[in-house]
Amino acid sequence: MQDVNENAVESAEDEEVSYSKKDFMSDQTIRWCPGCGDYSILSQTQTVMSKLGVPREKFAVISGIGCSSRFPYYMDTFGFHTIHGRAPAFASGAKCVNPDLDVWVITGDGDGLSIGGNHFAHVLRRNVDMVYMLFNNRIYGLTKGQYSPTSEVGKVTKSTPLGSLDHPFNPLKFALGAGASFVARSVDVYAKDLRAALQAAHAHKGTSLVEIYQNCNIFNDLAFDDVVNRKVRDERVLFLTHGEPMTFGSADAPKGIRLNGTRPEVIELGDTYSASDCLVHDETDPVLAQILVEMDYPDFPVPLGVIRRIERTTYDGVFTAQVDHAIEKQGEPTLEALIYGGHTWKVE
Repeated sequence: MQDVNENAVESAEDEEVSYSKKDFMSDQTIRWCPGCGDYSILSQTQTVMSKLGVPREKFAVISGIGCSSRFPYYMDTFGFHTIHGRAPAFASGAKCVNPDLDVWVITGDGDGLSIGGNHFAHVLRRNVDMVYMLFNNRIYGLTKGQYSPTSEVGKVTKSTPLGSLDHPFNPLKFALGAGASFVARSVDVYAKDLRAALQAAHAHKGTSLVEIYQNCNIFNDLAFDDVVNRKVRDERVLFLTHGEPMTFGSADAPKGIRLNGTRPEVIELGDTYSASDCLVHDETDPVLAQILVEMDYPDFPVPLGVIRRIERTTYDGVFTAQVDHAIEKQGEPTLEALIYGGHTWKVE
């Protein structure tokens, strides 16, 4: 892992660059448990970054605390391994003072939604241009298996031996409430779909949240297996495509989602209903986004893909414009003027 260096970023060549996945693999020994879903996420991220045409020195990978937050060490890019829950603050500062940086935040359900929940909310509402990857394994892995903000009610863990009493966070519902401009969901082992979600997130201007179902095979093994296992996923996962009807199920038993009044319902496609009766996914529809983030198994299939994508002003964009305007009006700032400017007091 390296520190963000402004001079190195500014000296990056503007011409098109070509990389392989190996160019983004650091020389550090990966210290995740064998079988952890983080390996797959790391691999897909390195693959995606190598295809973006962005100079490697313009990437900054910034994390908080947790198993997922080891990520910057394993990326041959600039980056920070910061403090618990505060990665969005470091990332916002880095992006605002280095507008050309390509910022990626790595966090987990504990780091991002518990101690870091306040930072999570505000980076979404500010819409700072960054990719925000939230690894959700419904457990605290690094600290050895306590329940997390996304753990289900009744979850038996080391910290809840009689079962958790807390109602779990829905990260995407939380994000929409905070005004997120881009919301998506994917799965650690769905390589193709995860790459597509990360590519879409990178292309978006603003805070692009990608929740990733990630398996912790040591402390919460098979947390999402009843949904994402390839033997059952056709019946339990809804892959979203903008402009396409919401259909799922097997070839022998196709199904879809339609609205019955204001409520979604699952319908069987065939003699009575067809794909034309199904809801059509629209990433810009705020009402539809709210419906989708409420859908969950077993009543509904779990939506995967881009759920919400709208264009709105980015914080770093207006920040840079404000600074440029102030310099144009007042001239280049100096440290001496800052120290001696404004009010001063003499203490006797």
